Amino acid sequence: MTRSKYILALLTFVTIGMIIGSLFQLAFIRRLEESSGTSHWENDKDATVLRLGFVKPEVLSWSPRIILFHNFLSTEECDYLRAIARPRLQFSTVVDTKTGKGIKSDVRTSSGMFLSSEERNFPIIQAIEKRIAVFSQVPAENGELIQVLRYETNQYYKPHHDYFADTFNLKRGGQRIATMLMYLSDNVEGGETYFPLAGNGECNCGGKMMKGLCVKPVKGDAVLFWSMGLNGESDPNSIHGGCAVLKGEKWSATKWMRQRTSY
Repeated sequence: MTRSKYILALLTFVTIGMIIGSLFQLAFIRRLEESSGTSHWENDKDATVLRLGFVKPEVLSWSPRIILFHNFLSTEECDYLRAIARPRLQFSTVVDTKTGKGIKSDVRTSSGMFLSSEERNFPIIQAIEKRIAVFSQVPAENGELIQVLRYETNQYYKPHHDYFADTFNLKRGGQRIATMLMYLSDNVEGGETYFPLAGNGECNCGGKMMKGLCVKPVKGDAVLFWSMGLNGESDPNSIHGGCAVLKGEKWSATKWMRQRTSY
């Protein structure tokens, strides 16, 4: 009889423990569900800056490393970058491997401009810079000034690497290790970002089927890709290009990140 009471008490204790454990688990799941929305961070300034609850990461490739961040920029941020860039656009250049200076080339047919050091201190730019630093895990001071680009119909950027092949540019901040490419416009036909050595299939690049991986420009989205592999060496698989725009205007903003402080 005593043994039966002991077993009954033990079963009761275990049952109560399971109920309490389930309640804690449900509460934990509830907190996770709440954190996937915006209400949980309504009064959190850092969460607002980082757009927590809006930014959704999607891994596109591990080799080369490519991550697509949906809703990385707000509509207002996209429009702001386009507005301050439009009156200052100039014909885009590429880096001369011998001198390290920018030169005109048919490799790149867009127009663009760089934000100034003073503009880097503007609140809206600081918010974008902080977001890039957090999601890339590269300190903001290791980043170059943001460049805003416009591609019109039939304009493109042939496949290339973002890392440097010259010694001139390595003196300031070392090698480029990663790039955050942010899309600022919608309703664009063509203009995909093309990675020839990523993925195992084919994709539509400016109206042509190509082997590799293509990312369609969607306003507010951003693509983070790494020019340096986990072994610390430049990754040749990170070669990429901008497909020809078929209709509309493709606006983008680029942030290159270095090994060390670049300013």
